[in-house]
Amino acid sequence: MPVIEVEQLHKRYGERTAVADVSFSVEEGEIFGILGPNGAGKTTTVECVSGLRRADGGRLRVLGLDPIEDRARVVADLGVQLQHSALPPNLRVGEALRLFSSFYEHPADWRELLDVLGLGPQAGTRFGKLSGGQQQRLSIALALIGNPRVAILDELTTGLDPAARRDTWELIESVRARGVTILLVTHFMAEAERLCDRVAVIDTGRVVALDTPGELTARLEVQQRIRFVPSAPIEDGLLADLPEVESVTRRGDEVLVVGGADALAAVAARLARAGVLAHRLRVEQPSLDDAFLAITERAVTERAVTQRGENR
Repeated sequence: MPVIEVEQLHKRYGERTAVADVSFSVEEGEIFGILGPNGAGKTTTVECVSGLRRADGGRLRVLGLDPIEDRARVVADLGVQLQHSALPPNLRVGEALRLFSSFYEHPADWRELLDVLGLGPQAGTRFGKLSGGQQQRLSIALALIGNPRVAILDELTTGLDPAARRDTWELIESVRARGVTILLVTHFMAEAERLCDRVAVIDTGRVVALDTPGELTARLEVQQRIRFVPSAPIEDGLLADLPEVESVTRRGDEVLVVGGADALAAVAARLARAGVLAHRLRVEQPSLDDAFLAITERAVTERAVTQRGENR
């Protein structure tokens, strides 16, 4: 049985449909990512999964339980870190963890969590005095204080600098290593590529793609891009007539070659025969960023076609 099951989830706010039709499942031990543009319905989806909002339609199960009807049982095994959450500014880190641990029958050792998450030196620090990264660490600790089997993390690294973001990624990996299944909402593609086993792309309240980050990227018809500075002047035709090469352009001294999967080997062989070295060589493969843009742009086009058909 999947740890989380979402089938045809619907949620409206007045006349606005926030989630139109979302379905996915999360297996035990997975880090499952939810991606999508702003306003796509990501946060509403996880709030319904966590039981913080009542869905208007569809079926939701967390560990086989309804998150609304069986809320007390679900909460005992579910840790949640929301995008917009804060503590009283004068509440100290240690006080917050002691308070939250009192809500659970079998809480984790909050002192151990302090050490695991690198917050030991901040135990006596007030929440309002913590840095953004430290506040996020505390959010993770509070989500784990109940020894949950499942954790929902919403936009965990928004507002963090690159170093703090990478530290947080390592923390998430260590959380999964503790046996926790994670549902992660993010708009950072590098974060999803690093952490997620599978991702669902949500756009205008619907799942428009669901697969591993690698498979979503592999579906793209995007050529690899090869950038380098030649050790000696070369004519564009030296590389442009290769069957593996689609185009050759220049920006100053740098040459950009766009081609298929075998373009790098073909370019390297041709340069070697010409006695030219490729300095500052970079090969850019299609990324999850490319896949995300392609998926969401295709969804926009399909909606426009559908609307034109309905208006006729």
